[in-house]
Amino acid sequence: MAEIKVVKKPILEIKDASITFGDFKAVKNVTTSVGENEIRFFIGPNGAGKTTLLDAICGKNKLSNGDIVYGNNGINHSIPKIKEHKIVELGIGRKFQAPSIFTGITIMENMELAVAKNHGLFSSVFGKLSKEDYERIEDALHFVGLYECRNEYPSILSHGQKQWLEISMLCVMQPKLMLLDEPVAGMGRRETERTAELLRIIQKDCSIIVVEHDMKFVKDVSTSVTVLHEGSVLCEGSIDDIQNNQQVIDVYLGRGGE
Repeated sequence: MAEIKVVKKPILEIKDASITFGDFKAVKNVTTSVGENEIRFFIGPNGAGKTTLLDAICGKNKLSNGDIVYGNNGINHSIPKIKEHKIVELGIGRKFQAPSIFTGITIMENMELAVAKNHGLFSSVFGKLSKEDYERIEDALHFVGLYECRNEYPSILSHGQKQWLEISMLCVMQPKLMLLDEPVAGMGRRETERTAELLRIIQKDCSIIVVEHDMKFVKDVSTSVTVLHEGSVLCEGSIDDIQNNQQVIDVYLGRGGE
C-alpha cells in the first residue's frame, strides 16, 4: 500500500504582492509560501526588496496590490486588512536588524515589557504579569544564556548577546511566525553558530523567516531559500538548488553575497 503524504497548509502565503513607493516599485509580484516549522531565508543583493517584504508581513509596509495571508488556529487572516498591533497579537513577531532593546531598564524589565505588550498592557506595565508569564520569561532567559545577568542593564551585553535578548523577547511572546532581519550581522563565528543552534530549537514551535547575507549561516540553518533580485523572486528551493543556479551565481553569489 502506498504511503499517504499529509501536506500541511502553509502558515504564510504571499500572493502576487507588490509594494510601490511613489514611482519606485520595490517589490514586484512576489508569490511564495512558508510552511509550519520551516526556516525560510530571503537572500539577495542589497536593494532586492527583502526587508521591504518583511515589513509588509508585519504590517509596516502596505501592499499596492496582491495579498499576504497568515493562517493561525485554522483561521486565515489577510495581513493588509489588519492593524499592526493586531498582527503581533495574532502571533507574528518581528526582530529588526539593529537591537531595539531599552538600555535604561534591566534585562528582566525588557522581558516583562515584551510580555506586557503582547497582553496589550500599555499602562502600569510592571506587576500585572502572572506566575505563568514569569515562568516563561525565566525559561526564555535560560534558553539564551542570560538568566544569571537578568537584573543587569543591557549595556553589559555583547552585540551577540543583545541579539539573543531580542530573540528571547520574541520567544516569550509565543509567536507562530518569527521574522528576523540579519540576526547574525556583526557577530563572530562562535556567536553565529550559537544563534544557529537557537533557531533550530525555536523551529520546533514556530516558523521563521530570516533576511541574511551570511551564506554559511544560511547553509547551516535553512529549510528553504528564496532569492530576491530587483524586487522579484529570482529562484526558490533548497540551499543546494540556490548555490547551483547560474542566475543566482551571476547576480548574487558571484559577488560573495552583499
